[in-house]
Amino acid sequence: MEILTYILITFGLMLFVPPIRRGLISGPLVLLVAKLKLMPSISETEKIALRAGDIWIDGDFFSGTPNFKKILSEPYPQLTEEEDKFLNTTVDELCSMTIDFEVFSKRDLDKETWQYLKDKRFFGMIIPKEYGGLGFSALAHSAVVQKLASHSQVLAITAMVPNSLGPAELILHYGTDEQKKHYLPRLADGREIPCFALTEPLAGSDATSISSRGEVFLKDGEIFIRLNFNKRYITLGSIATVIGLAFTLSDEDELLGRGKDLGITCALVDSKLPGVVQGKRHDPLGVPFVNSPLSGVDVIIPLSNVIGGVDGVSKGWLMLMESLSVGRGISLPSTSTGGTKLATAVAGSYSTVREQFGLSISKFEGVEEVLARLAANTYMLDAARIFTLGAIDSGKKPAVINAIMKYHSTEIFRKAINDGMDIIGGAGISLGKKNLLGNAYMGAPIAITVEGANIMTRTLIIFGQGVIRCHPHAYNEITALEEEDVKAFDKAFFAHVVFTFKNMFKMVLYSLTRGYAYFTVSKGAASYYERKIAWASVTFAFLTDFIMAYYGGGLKQKEKITARFGDILSAMYLLSATLRRYKEDGNKDDDFVKYIGDEQLRIIQNAFNEIAANLFTGGIMKVLFKPFKWYMSVNSLSRDVSDKLSHKLALSISTNSELRGRLVEGIYHSNVYNKLQEAFKLHEKSIPTIHKIKAAIRAKKLPKTSVTSLIDEATKLGVITEDESSTLTLAQQLKEEVVQVDGFDDEQYLKREI
Repeated sequence: MEILTYILITFGLMLFVPPIRRGLISGPLVLLVAKLKLMPSISETEKIALRAGDIWIDGDFFSGTPNFKKILSEPYPQLTEEEDKFLNTTVDELCSMTIDFEVFSKRDLDKETWQYLKDKRFFGMIIPKEYGGLGFSALAHSAVVQKLASHSQVLAITAMVPNSLGPAELILHYGTDEQKKHYLPRLADGREIPCFALTEPLAGSDATSISSRGEVFLKDGEIFIRLNFNKRYITLGSIATVIGLAFTLSDEDELLGRGKDLGITCALVDSKLPGVVQGKRHDPLGVPFVNSPLSGVDVIIPLSNVIGGVDGVSKGWLMLMESLSVGRGISLPSTSTGGTKLATAVAGSYSTVREQFGLSISKFEGVEEVLARLAANTYMLDAARIFTLGAIDSGKKPAVINAIMKYHSTEIFRKAINDGMDIIGGAGISLGKKNLLGNAYMGAPIAITVEGANIMTRTLIIFGQGVIRCHPHAYNEITALEEEDVKAFDKAFFAHVVFTFKNMFKMVLYSLTRGYAYFTVSKGAASYYERKIAWASVTFAFLTDFIMAYYGGGLKQKEKITARFGDILSAMYLLSATLRRYKEDGNKDDDFVKYIGDEQLRIIQNAFNEIAANLFTGGIMKVLFKPFKWYMSVNSLSRDVSDKLSHKLALSISTNSELRGRLVEGIYHSNVYNKLQEAFKLHEKSIPTIHKIKAAIRAKKLPKTSVTSLIDEATKLGVITEDESSTLTLAQQLKEEVVQVDGFDDEQYLKREI
C-alpha cells in the first residue's frame, strides 16, 4: 500500500507540479518532437496567412463545444433604406440597359453601360462617402452583385472586381493619406479603372512563388523602383488605368536599410508609364468580361507608389492575405447566389409550364428530385451568404469561413446551373435572347478557378488553415516548439491533453445517447439538428487531435484526409447558418431545415466513415481499430432520405407561393423572365379549368383528346365559362411562346448578328 502511495505521489508531482513536469516530461518532449519532426513547421509566410483574419464560430467547431446561444444571436443584417433604393432603382436601370445575348455577340458592354457604371459609382461601392464612394455595407455590396449576376455575369464581374481585391481595397486599408486622397475619389467615380495584377504563368494565387521583380535604385538623389513583371488572368487588365501590382522587391545597395531581400510588396502603377504592355485579351470560355495578360519591362515608379509608402515595403503578403477575404467572403458567394437563385426560379417555372404526356414535367419524380435539390441549395446558400456578411459587417474577417464560402458557393452554383440546364433542356442549350441560363452555364467554371482552384481550397485551405488557426492549443504548441520555449510548450501541451480527454469523454457520452445528453437552445425542427451538430463537433474535435498526434508534421501531405475534415467543418457551418436563417424567418421553414439538415449530416457521416476507413490500414492497429470503425458506421449521425420531403420542396418552387418569392428574392426580372413568370402564373390559374375539361372527358361529355383542342367545344357545352376559356387560351399561347427558342438565318448565325 505504501508503494502504491509513493507511486501515486510521484506521478502527481510529475503531472501537476509545473517545474517538475517541465524538467521530467516537457523538456525531453520538446527535444524528441524536434528530432522526429512530429509537429508541422510553419514558414513566415504561413504565419502571416494564419494571423490574417479572425477566428469566428469556426473556433467553436474545433473546440467541440459550439455555443448555439451565441451562434443563433449573431447579426443577421438588413439593407438600409438608401441601399435598398439603389438596389431596386439604380441596379434595375443598369440591368435594363443590357441584353446579355447582345453583350456576348458584341463581345463587350456598350459605351452607355460603361458610363452608367462610372456615373452611378458602381466601382466605388466599398469606398467611403468622404472619398466620393457609396460607402455601402458588405450586405449591400453583395446584394448588388447578386442581382447583376442573375442577369449578366459580365455586368456582375465588371462591377465586382473594383470592389474586391484591388487598388481601392488595399489603399483604403493600407494606403497613405496622400494615396487615399488622390486615388479613392478617382476610383469611385470611374476616372481611374483599376485592376490587380497577382497571377502569373507559373504562380496562381500563391503570391509566395511570383517571379515579378522590383529593384530599388537611386536616381538624382531620389529612390525609385524598377519593375519587370509578366501577369495573366487579370480582370480589367487591358483597360485599367491604375494597376495594383504584387512583386518581390530587392534592394542590393540596401538604400532602405532593411537588407537586400525585402519580400513581397504591392504598388500602384500608372498604365501609361513606358514599359507597360496592355492591349491583348484572354477569352475565358467565351464570357466577354475584360480579362487579359499584363506585363512590364523596366517600368520605373517612385518609392511613394508603394501602397502605404515606405512603411508598406515588405508588407504585400500581409495585405494580400487580409484582403483576399473580400473575394472569398463577399464577391464569389454573391455571384454564385445570384446564379443559383436564377437557375432555381427558371427551373421551377419552366418545369411547370413545360408539359409531357399531358402533365407538367415538375410532377415527374425524377424532375421533382432535382427541383428539391435546387430549392434546398438556394435556401442554404443564401442563409450562409447573409450569415457570413453579418460577421463581416460587424468588423470580423473570418478567413476560414470565407474559404468555406468560396468553395461551397461556387460548387453549389455549378450544381445548380447544371440542374437548371437539365430541366429546361433545349431551351438551355439554344443560345439567343430567350435563353435565361445558357450564358451563366458557360461562365460557371470561371468562378471555380478564382482565388485558388477549388481542389486546393478543399484539400489544403479549409481544414489545413483552420486546424492551426482555430484549434485552441495547436498554434501555441507549434510556436513554442519553434522557439524551444519549454515553459510555453508545457502550458499549451498539457492544456491540450486535458482538452482532448474532455472531448473524448463528451464524444462517448453524446455517441451513446445519440446526442441527447446535449441540451439545445433552438426551437422547432432546428433543435434536432443543433443536437447533431454538437455531437458532430465533439467527434470532429477529438479526431482532429487524434490525427494530429498520429501524423504529426506529415499531416500536410494527407490531403485526402484533410479534405474530409474540411467537408465536416463546412457541413457544420452551412447547417448552422441554415438554423440561423430558420430562426430569423420565424421558425417556420421546417421542411427546408429537415431536408438540408439530413443532407449535411449525411455528408458529415460519410466523411467520418471515410476517415475511419483510411486510418490503420495494416498491422495490429487495423484489427484493434476495426470495432471502432464498425461502431461509427452503425451509430450514424444521419438518417434515411425522405421522398415526401423532396416532394414538398419541389412544390415550393414549382408553385407560385410566398415561400418561392422568399427563396429567389433579389434577382433581376428581365422581360424574358417576366414572360416566363406570366405563363407560370396563368398556367396555375388555369389548372381548375383543365381539371373541369378532363372531368368532362372522363364523363364522356367530351371526346378523349388533348385539352387544348377542346377549349371551344368545352365552352359551348358550358363545361367552362368564357372567362375560363380566355384564361386557358392565353395560358396555352404564353406557354408555347416561352418554350420556344431563338432561330437565326444563315447570315445572322455566321456573323453572330442579333
